[in-house]
Amino acid sequence: MSGPAGGTPRSRSSHPLKLRRIKHIQCKRDVIVERRSIAGKGPGAGGAGPVGAEAPSVRLLTVDADSAGQRLDNYLLRLLKGVPKTHVYRVIRSGEVRINKGRASADTRVAAGDLVRVPPVRVAERSEAAAAAVPAREFPVLLEDEHLLAVDKPAGVAVHGGSGVSSGVIEQLRRARPAQRFLELVHRLDKETSGVLLLAKKRSALTALQDQFRERDTHKVYAALVWGEWPRALKVIDQPLLKTLGADGERHVRVVAPGGAMAADARRSITLVKVRRQFATTALLDVTLKTGRTHQIRVHLAHAGHAIVGDPKYGDFAANKAFARGEGQRFARMFLHARELGFDHPATGERIVLQAPLPAECETLLAALR
Repeated sequence: MSGPAGGTPRSRSSHPLKLRRIKHIQCKRDVIVERRSIAGKGPGAGGAGPVGAEAPSVRLLTVDADSAGQRLDNYLLRLLKGVPKTHVYRVIRSGEVRINKGRASADTRVAAGDLVRVPPVRVAERSEAAAAAVPAREFPVLLEDEHLLAVDKPAGVAVHGGSGVSSGVIEQLRRARPAQRFLELVHRLDKETSGVLLLAKKRSALTALQDQFRERDTHKVYAALVWGEWPRALKVIDQPLLKTLGADGERHVRVVAPGGAMAADARRSITLVKVRRQFATTALLDVTLKTGRTHQIRVHLAHAGHAIVGDPKYGDFAANKAFARGEGQRFARMFLHARELGFDHPATGERIVLQAPLPAECETLLAALR
C-alpha cells in the first residue's frame, strides 16, 4: 500500500504517537469502545469479538401506531428479546434510553411517532434448542374470545421469563398456540401468586385494557391468609411505597414515612382490607387494590404486622418454615390468590367480572384451620 504521494508503504512504527494515543484512551476509559485497524489488520470499529461479528450500535426507533400507549419498559422488553430484563431496566434508569431526546422512566407511555434512542446492547441469539425447551402448556381458561384470554395462573409459575427463569405463562402459551399471531400480557402477577391473569389477543385490546388498569377502572380482589389476629378497625391502608432494585436485579419494596427523606420518590398506595374469617393464629382477608404497585399487598400487610402466610420475601420466615415442614398442616406456597377481576370488555364495553376459585391446597389448609 503506498502513501499519499505514491511513495514507500507506511509501517506501523511510523505512527508511534497515534498508537500511544489509542492505547491511552483504552486504558483511561477501562473499556474498549473502539479498535482501529492499522494497515488493514485486526478487528475493525466495534471492539473485540469474533471476526465478522456485528458490534451493537445505538438504534433510533420510531414508535408505530400499534405500539402507542405501551409503557417504555414493556415496549423495550418486546423489542429486545434476549436482553436480560435487569439490563433493560438498568439502561432506562441510567438515562441511556431517550424519548425525543429526553430522559424517560420505565412507566413512561410511548406515543405514535415518538423517537426512542436505544443504547448499544447485545441481544443473545436464542438457539433453536433453547426455544424448543420451552414447554407448550395451556392453563385453565376463565374466559376467551377473539379479543382476550383470561386464565387461572397456578402459584410457582412466573408470568414471563426473565432473570433465572427460562419461561413463564406467556412463553408457554405462545408455544402451545403457534397459530396465535398476537398474545401479550395485560398485567402481571407475582410468581408466588395464583389466580386471574388477563392476556390480550389483539393490539387494540391490549391498549384498551392497559388503559383501564392505568386509570384504575378495574376491580381487583385478592384472598390472603395472614398471621395473627387482624384488627377489624383497620380497613384502609394508605401508605406510600418505595421500590428499589438491587445490583442483582432483585426488587424490594418498603413503606416510606410521609415527609421522610425518601418520601418524594415513593408512590401513594391504597389497600382496602376486610376480614372474611378469623382463625386461632391466622386470618383470611379479602384485599382490594385501589392502586397497583409492585408487591403492594405483601408489603402493606407485613408492615401492619400481619405478613402473608408463606411469603418468602416479606413474611415470617420461622412460621413459614414450620408450615413447609408440615408441622400441624403442610403448606409450601404463599397464600395470596387473585380471586376476582372486573373490567370493561375492550370491544363491547360490557362489564366483565371474572372469578377464580381458591386452589385445592388453599382450601385444604383452611379446612384444617377451622
